[in-house]
Amino acid sequence: YDLLTERIVAKDMDPDGFGAYLEAFRFGMPPHGGFGMGIERFLMLLLNLSNIRETVLFPRDRHRLTP
Repeated sequence: YDLLTERIVAKDMDPDGFGAYLEAFRFGMPPHGGFGMGIERFLMLLLNLSNIRETVLFPRDRHRLTP
């Protein structure tokens, strides 16, 4: 939580805009893992696309944090 907040501030962004996201990490990492098919993965397979970013409405990567 503290590291995420520091990085947000270091990027000259307002931590208040990330409230719900930061709150998820306040007491540790939320449970994750397992199998997540999701609509994007289904579309990727259905349309025979090579990259899931082609099916996501607002893809995010290390250069794009907001839509």
